[in-house]
This record gives sequence, structure tokens and C-alpha cells, in this order.
Amino acid sequence: MFGAGFRPRYLSVDKVNAMVRTKNEAAQYNGITEGVIWQQLLIFFFPILLGTFFQQLYNTADAMIVGKFVGKEALSAVGGTTGTLINLLVGFFVGVSSGASVVVSQYYGAKQDRYVKIAVHTSLCVAILGGLALLVVGEIFTPMALRAMGAPEEIMDYAVTYLRIYFLGTIGNLIYNMGAAILRAVGDSRRPLYFLIASCMTNIVLDLLFVVVFHMNVAGAAIATIISQYLSATLVIRQLLKTSDSYKLDVKALKIDPMILRKVVKIGLPAGLQSMMYSISNVLIQANINSFGTDTIAAWAVFGKIDGLFWMTMDAMGIAITTFAGQNFGADKLDRVKRGNYVGLLMSAILTAILGGIVTILGPILSGLFTSDATVLEYSLNIIHFLVPFWFTYVCVNVFPSTLRGVGDALVPMLLVCIGTCVLRVTWIFTVGTFVHDLMVTLVSYPLSWSVTSIAFLIYYYRFSAIRKLTKLQKRSAK
Repeated sequence: MFGAGFRPRYLSVDKVNAMVRTKNEAAQYNGITEGVIWQQLLIFFFPILLGTFFQQLYNTADAMIVGKFVGKEALSAVGGTTGTLINLLVGFFVGVSSGASVVVSQYYGAKQDRYVKIAVHTSLCVAILGGLALLVVGEIFTPMALRAMGAPEEIMDYAVTYLRIYFLGTIGNLIYNMGAAILRAVGDSRRPLYFLIASCMTNIVLDLLFVVVFHMNVAGAAIATIISQYLSATLVIRQLLKTSDSYKLDVKALKIDPMILRKVVKIGLPAGLQSMMYSISNVLIQANINSFGTDTIAAWAVFGKIDGLFWMTMDAMGIAITTFAGQNFGADKLDRVKRGNYVGLLMSAILTAILGGIVTILGPILSGLFTSDATVLEYSLNIIHFLVPFWFTYVCVNVFPSTLRGVGDALVPMLLVCIGTCVLRVTWIFTVGTFVHDLMVTLVSYPLSWSVTSIAFLIYYYRFSAIRKLTKLQKRSAK
């Protein structure tokens, strides 16, 4: 039946055992804790970068379409003032989700499956409750917040309409971000990307349908966004439900574990507060920008979308570094954590140089995607030419706290960012900016604050951080 030349082969017991060991070792191999550092960071970084790009494209698509088909007042509302408030509130909870990511990555790196499962369910409960809280706060306080920022009357109706609809989608937004953070924590950065591509394409199609075809103005753009956000949330939950790994979601097991919650809050709350402080400083800066009139507001909104290319790159690198540090810390590989920090600094500097060159050269084309108004275009190019060369001063502010957060050192880095970046920036605007009412004076606050904070992080990392203390303990143990 097998043919004339067939001879059955029998494997020895030792051979079978060797094959089983090889298979088990392959299954247990974790590239983040064992592979070439720069390769692992790149493998993890690019899907996150593309995912962040598509996430940025949500609001960018809204701004582009309403700017082209509704007008600069709608662009100012959707792209500037509302974006600042969204970042303030949503950014806080996304920061908290980074705490969940670190906790899950540490347990996953240490192969403690039981605690991975508990951390996943606690984190998703936090996302749901946070989404409900954000929905209530956003619906109630939107008009007051816009007036406090000094939004011009000609954009108030647009801004209120957009935000009140947008906040209906915050539960979906936070569930997606928490679910994506969990997947990235275990080394899966591709599926969150696929989910974002699907939801972003949906958003663009619905934007064109609601705004261009049905003439629903900013309301149409907001409705398109929340539909897309719930789609991404559905996709990420579906993935967590069907996996067979330790991070599998069991709806019946959804509850908050106090011990895990404390760990998530200990790491995530400083990140959330840091994001919130950034946004508060941006709210105050936006209020200052609003005093220069609609053309400047629109130009600042245009630059904000172009500037988003840099921020999403730095955010993606920060997430990759935090996850890398978290898993290696959990696996008790401190030297690898430190090497990852240096590799992250070098990669961030190279990416900053590439992006800076692209934005400087293509500035007129990129600005033209959002508006055809000659004055707005001129102002936006002035902002690009001034701020882009100073992007280098931010690299240390991104990489050092990302590494420290991965090992659980989150409080002091948060304070350094809040004081060195946010407080200093606002102080500059309300002192020097009060005496010299000029846009360039406002812009100086950015490179000034980044430079000061970078110096502070260099001192803290090498003299006082948790990594410094752990290194000392290692050396003592080796003696």
C-alpha cells in the first residue's frame, strides 16, 4: 500500500524528547526579551506608528473635509479648539491605559498567566467606567469649557455641535485604546493596526457621505467619527474573546481586582496626569492663540495636523520602548532595558531628522491639503519654519520617561514633564507673552520647555532613577 520502496522509520525516545523540547522552546521564545534590540523595536514600532497614523487620521480627515467643503470657521472649530479639549479629557484615560499596558507586559514577560488574566479584566472595566464618566463630563461642560478658552463666536456653534456628538463615542474610543494597549503589551502590535485601518477607512467614507453628499456639516463629521470608534472597539474585543492565550477575555470574569487596580493606577495615573497637564497647557496656549483671530487659529489648526506626524512617531516609539522595558524588566533583564533606552534615543533622533526634512520641504503642499486661504497658508508656513527645527529638543523628553515607566518608575518622570514642560510653558506665555503680544513669543515656549525638561531627565536618569538604584543593587550582589 505504501509502495515497494517504503520502509517505516521509528524514532528513538531520546529523539522524540529532543523534538518536543525544541518545539516547546520555540513556542516560549519571546523576541522582545531575547531578540536583537533594534530589530525588535522596529518590528514593534512600525505597526504602532501606522496605527497611530490612522488614529490621527480620524480628526485629520474631519478637519480636511470640513475645511474644504464647509469653511475656515468649521476648520477652526474641528481642527483647533475642539481637538485641544478632546486631547485633554481622552488623553487622561489613554494615559491610564498605558499603566495597564505596563502591568500586563511585566506579568507577560515573567510568564505569570494568572495575573495577566486578572490585569486584562481589571483594565477593561476601568476603560468602560472611564468612558461613561467622560461622556457625562463632556456633555455637561462642553459649552463652558469653550467659552473659558475664549473661542470666537463665529466658531462656537460648530464647536459645541461637534464635541457633544463626539463625546457619545468615548466609550468605544476608550475600550479600543485599552484593548489595543493589552495586545501591544503581549507583543501584538499588528492587529490594533488592522482594526484602526478598517475604522479609519470607514470614517473617511462616512465623512464624505455625511458632509459632502448629505451636507450635514460638522455634525456629519462627528457622527462618522463615533461610528468608526465603535467599530474599532468591536474588533479589538472580538480579538480578545477569541484568543487562546493568557490575555483571553471572559465577559463573566469582568471585575476590578483591587491589587491590580492599584498597580495600574500607580503607573497609569502619572501618565494620565502628564497627558492632562500637556493638554491643560495646550488649552491655555489655545486661548492665547485665539486672541490672534480666526486666521491664526486656522493656521495653528493646520500646523497641529502636520505636527501630528512628529507626535505620532514619538508616541509610537514611546509605546514600543515602554513595552520593551516592561517585558524585559519582568524577565529580570535590566541590562537589556538600559540598552533598549540607548537604542531608542538613537532611533528617535534619526526619525526626527527624517520627519523634519520632509515637513520643511513639503510644508506648502501639506498645508494646502487643509485650506486654500492665502493668509492661513502663510501663517501656517511661518509656524512650521520656526518650530520644526526644534523637534530634536523633545527626543529625551519622550524616550527617558518611556523606559522608566516600563520599570514602574512613573511618578517623578511625570512631575518632571509637568513642571519642566507644562508649567514652564504656561508661565512663559503669561509673563513674557503678556508684555509682548506676538505669535512668535508664544511659539518660543515649546523649544524652551523641551530643552529644560531634557536636561532634567538626563540628571534624574543617571543619578536618581529606579534604574540607577537597581544597577547599584546588581553591582553589590555581584561582589
